[in-house]
Amino acid sequence: MNKVIKFGEEVKGYDIPVLNEREIRAAAGLLFLLMFISIMVVILKGDFLMLKYAVTIFLADILIRVFVNPKFAPTLIMGRLIVRNQVPEYVGAAQKKFAWIIGVVLATTMFGLLVVANTYSPITGLICLICLLFLFFESAFGICIGCKFYNLFYKEKAQYCPGEVCDVKSRQDIQKTSFIQILIVFAFIAYIFLTVFLFNDTFTERPSDLFGIESTQHSN
Repeated sequence: MNKVIKFGEEVKGYDIPVLNEREIRAAAGLLFLLMFISIMVVILKGDFLMLKYAVTIFLADILIRVFVNPKFAPTLIMGRLIVRNQVPEYVGAAQKKFAWIIGVVLATTMFGLLVVANTYSPITGLICLICLLFLFFESAFGICIGCKFYNLFYKEKAQYCPGEVCDVKSRQDIQKTSFIQILIVFAFIAYIFLTVFLFNDTFTERPSDLFGIESTQHSN
């Protein structure tokens, strides 16, 4: 039973239980895609059915991660299959469990309000936004937002963080950002706003059918 219900895996060379960050990021990407599409269906069509299914799936998956074993969580299994040819990046299991407990609280609240009580409110909207933010940062940047709070509640320092961010070290030259690069980012943001200001009316026009296929279909 102890081999089934546990959190993290023993890997040679690591003195604490660890998880594979690569499969975690893949799983986060899958969940982000599911939640994002579901929320867009709500926004565009006002249909909550897919979101209810998505919340139910998310809750079941994260409950398995926290209270049974991450290796048996369906999305992590899919993530493992997706990145099976990549070299594992091991991260400490303790801070991940803390982050996923936060996910359990959010998913349970969302499930109770949206699925059980069949209601929606600014609370459900805010929770959806937080979940999307957590999943996006994990999948896109490898940043575990929930893990950031681990050191606030536990005396022992988190070990084996993604990208070795737990270790204090000086940035390498390739990681440094110059003043010119920062200006480029701000200039790019200004370019986006200027484009919206100058071309918004043009961009809102419906594109014409280049080959006249649509008009041909209507005539038939």
